[in-house]
Amino acid sequence: MRRLLSHGTFLRFYVLLGLALLMLFLLALSGRMLIEQVRNEDHREQLVALPMSLLTQALANEPEASREEVLADYARQLDMDLSLLPIEELGGQYFARARLARGQVLVNNGSGDTWELQQQLPEMPWVLQAELPGWSERQWQGMMRLLGNWLASVSRSQRVERLDILEQGAWPLSLLLKPPEEITSAQQAQLEQGQVVTQLLSYTLDAKLLYRLPGEAQWLQAGPVIRQESLPLKLHLALLLGLMVVLALIIYLIMRSIETRMSRLELAATRIASGRLETRVKVESGDFLGRLGMAFNGMANQVQSLLRGQQEMIRAVSHELRTPVARIRFAVQMVEDMTEEPAIRRQLQGIDGDISELDDLVDEILTYARLGSESINGAEMQTALIDCGAMAERVIETLSPLHENLSLQLVHDDDVELSVEPRYLQRALQNLVSNACRYAQSRVVIRLYDEPHLVRIDVEDDGPGVPEEARAEIFKPFARLDDSRARSSGGYGLGLSIVEKIMAWHGGSVTVDQSPELQGARFTLLLPRRE
Repeated sequence: MRRLLSHGTFLRFYVLLGLALLMLFLLALSGRMLIEQVRNEDHREQLVALPMSLLTQALANEPEASREEVLADYARQLDMDLSLLPIEELGGQYFARARLARGQVLVNNGSGDTWELQQQLPEMPWVLQAELPGWSERQWQGMMRLLGNWLASVSRSQRVERLDILEQGAWPLSLLLKPPEEITSAQQAQLEQGQVVTQLLSYTLDAKLLYRLPGEAQWLQAGPVIRQESLPLKLHLALLLGLMVVLALIIYLIMRSIETRMSRLELAATRIASGRLETRVKVESGDFLGRLGMAFNGMANQVQSLLRGQQEMIRAVSHELRTPVARIRFAVQMVEDMTEEPAIRRQLQGIDGDISELDDLVDEILTYARLGSESINGAEMQTALIDCGAMAERVIETLSPLHENLSLQLVHDDDVELSVEPRYLQRALQNLVSNACRYAQSRVVIRLYDEPHLVRIDVEDDGPGVPEEARAEIFKPFARLDDSRARSSGGYGLGLSIVEKIMAWHGGSVTVDQSPELQGARFTLLLPRRE
């Protein structure tokens, strides 16, 4: 199973998702149990709120000297242990003390079914503590008798005010001028005898307690008991929303891990496509994505090895060509020195021109192979800060004597400085200007633009231009056009390829379009600024 999980990325994803769902289920179950526990505690507090509020209010109105005697009487009537404790003697937690200060009842479940209740006397530093084994009918009947006697001790006009100051909780209280009509004659007799009557509502089984105030034609009713409501819809929605957020977060973290590893593969593929063949993917595990990374690295190694062998072969062949070319040139010069025949000397001069062209071709091939080798092997570029305007002036000074019928012009506003490899960038610009001079009719213009994040160099001519359908092909090695930019115009088809490689090595690009001013070709070099 462990091996299956380690080699199955998507299986592992589904297993993790299943574990996430299980964790959410347990989290929802725990949340539900916690909510039910809070509701039960709140229900217990609502049930005991009325008797505890009655006892604290009654004790607060008693003189301090008689409180112990009254407290003992209350304990006998309610069948529970009652005691008064100074609030300073209570340890407890901060939140429990704060609830006591707000007048709330604390319900603590002791051992077994024992209840421990605490409530602070109004505006007094005393806490009433009650302990009883469990709530029964005796406690409720005792509460009704105490409440009836407490109300009977004041006038009728003050009884409603006394009810209002009590915390009634789950037992709503009301004073009746006559007993309810639904009670039986036996229950009526019990009320007349001073007993507490318990009524059950047949349709809800809720309980009501009735008691006649001593010596009064007034009845006290407690209930029906407020039933505990079901979990509110808002709480359900909040719980569901919380679970969805947690689930979304877990799925995001799982997918983020997979996406990160896939992004590394994408980045490596992009870098290799841009010519940085030394790029490799970090393999972290043996699962599907790990094996994909290893296969990717193997492919990159094979491609780099093949291209390195090809570049080395081209460079070796080019070097080897220089020796026979030099011997042929030496032989031609010797023959030319040995004869004075005009026809033979013209033929020898033609041969010498062909040898020069072949020598230039070998030089172009060597430059192209050297650039390819440095790109394949990931060689670091040695950069320096140069003045692009001065570099363009040097190119113009070099090519002007060879093209005296053309006007070579440099246009730039400010000094443009850039961190580049000086030798190669000048070679790229010289190739473009030479290409423009080859096809221009009268003018070649070099324009420099200093932009915020890059430097732009335009080389324009007033020649026939490059057809739009052929603009993507002219940067390929040995590519030629069928119009006036053809072999008869000179060149070997490597100059623009060399320019493209130089620009790619600098992280820039070269494009071609139509010159808006001269109507010929416009080659554009875009060079990003380096920190």
